[in-house]
Formats: sequence, C-alpha cells, structure tokens
Amino acid sequence: MSHQPMHINDWIEIDKDLKWYIEEKTRVINEQGEKVVDSLPENDDACGELLEILVDYLPKRFPTLFQRINCEGDGIWNKVTDERIEGVQGRKGVEALKVCARLVEDDFLMAREREDGHVYFTGGLVAFPGFYLLSEKINKSLKEAHEPVPYFNQKLLLSVERTLKRFKPNEPFERTSWEIVDDRNLFFHNIATTERELHEKQHPKDLFFRVDHQTFRKLPRSKGIIFGVHPIMKRLEDFEDSPLVPALISKLHEEGDKTLMDYKLASVYQGRVLPYLKDMTERQIQRGLIRGDEEVARFRELVEKIPSTQTSLVSPTESELAIKRANKELE
Repeated sequence: MSHQPMHINDWIEIDKDLKWYIEEKTRVINEQGEKVVDSLPENDDACGELLEILVDYLPKRFPTLFQRINCEGDGIWNKVTDERIEGVQGRKGVEALKVCARLVEDDFLMAREREDGHVYFTGGLVAFPGFYLLSEKINKSLKEAHEPVPYFNQKLLLSVERTLKRFKPNEPFERTSWEIVDDRNLFFHNIATTERELHEKQHPKDLFFRVDHQTFRKLPRSKGIIFGVHPIMKRLEDFEDSPLVPALISKLHEEGDKTLMDYKLASVYQGRVLPYLKDMTERQIQRGLIRGDEEVARFRELVEKIPSTQTSLVSPTESELAIKRANKELE
C-alpha cells in the first residue's frame, strides 16, 4: 500500500457543495440503515472519540464554517447547514456516527486490533463507498474483507496490517485510489451493479474520474483505527484544460495490469473512453497545451496534476438527463 505522511490540516476536506453532500448522506443513511452505518459494541467508544475529535478539529481548521457552542463547548454549530448540535460528549456508537455525518463529507470506516493479533473492521459510517457496503466488511479481518482485491492478500496484507498496528496517533498518513464511474450516485455507482454496462445514451464526456482521498488516524484513547474516505469526482470533459491528464489516464488503461484493470471494470467503459481521451489529447496538442512527446508520469504524479476543485455534483449531467428521458419513453 503506497502511502505518505499526512499533515493534520489535510485530514478533512470541505467542498463548496458541503450542504448537498450532507443532504445526500442523510438520504442514504435513512434509506440503507445498517448497510452503511453500524458499530460493534467493541467499537462504540471509538465512535464517541471520533466525534469528539471532529468537534474539536473543525472549528480550529475551518473557523468560518464551524463554531463551538455552549459554555462548556459541548456542541458545534455547522454554519453551512445552520444546524446547532448540542450534547456531543457522551454519545457513542451509531448515534455518534450519525452526528459525524451531519458535519463532514468524509466517510469513516473503523477497525481495531484484536487479541489474535489481526486487524478487524468493527464499524463505521460509509455512505459513499461506490462499490461495496459496510455491511459486507464489518466483523471481518483485513484478509477476509480484501479477498476480492487482486494481489492484496498475497503481496500487501502483511505489510498493511503491520503498519496499521504500529502507527501512532501522532503519525497520520494518507493514500489515494481511483476509479472511472458513470454517475453521481456516490453510494453505489450504476457501473458497480450486476448489469455492469453503460447505457447507450452515456457519453464518455460525462463519465467521472473518481479519486478517493484515504486518510488513516489512530485514536489516542480507544486505539481505534480510522480510515477516512473523501471522494473527489472530476467529469472527464472537465480535463479539457488540464494539460497531459487525458494522456496519462489513457496510459493507465493501455499499460496497466490487466487483472487490476478488470477489477476496476475498465472493460465496461474503455471502448468509449480511450478514443475520447485520445481526441482530447490531440486537441491539447493543437492548442499548444502539450507537445505530445512528454514522458508520461506515474499515477501519483497524475493525481497531483488533477485540479483540487472537483466537478459540482449538484446538477445532473447531460447524459444523465438523456438516460432519464430514454427510460421514461420505455415506460
């Protein structure tokens, strides 16, 4: 697992669409229940500690967006949603996690080391996983939970588990992963369903390059391990003015490990995406944004080239509207 140390200021990211994210997360929680938010008894204290840390962190990191309230500071005011949440201390388990959901966009998958020396997933709030459910991971070991992931148990499991057991509360770190998805449904993308095919009305420009910013913290009191996940969605057409990025994404698909690319469902979309990306690259050459003979970088360098501002997910794409009209005509 390629990762790097994380500055604490980078733990939580706030997007201009925070209010939309919180409303969407609330909808998913109400509809999906324990599939997306749950906690084993051994994890309940860690949930409360996570909430306390968030309530302390947010007003310091984002003072214009959050404020502590009450004389004892036992509450927080989310100025974006204008919600005042009181009585933070003492909340545990799912109750605490649902308060976290009303504050930030990030998901939190939680784990801990058990007496057998292995790390197990023990709960969390995972409303925007895109491709899996919390209910499929909870109470499973790292090995069991990662059985579907190519090479993980064979090549990465021992080092990842060792890292998660040894790192300290003052040693947070981060990593990134990526997917190409076909809609704004952060809970479970259409491409992840059993059908796994693109609608004929789906234009490649309206596919999204999803980068998950994954953060890792260990709670000092409960020793809970916190996997934070913040999805960053960039519509492919919005890379038109990002020099070299379309060429880099093409290279990832053309030269990437086939087993890994199949796991990422590349075969579902790359027939439409690769020609589109190559056309975009040619336009960048014609516009003088790139020469066309640059040495193509590695993935970490690709992620660094992606603008930090993501595509707004508030409004549907043209393809989404076209698909909706087509489905309505079939009714």
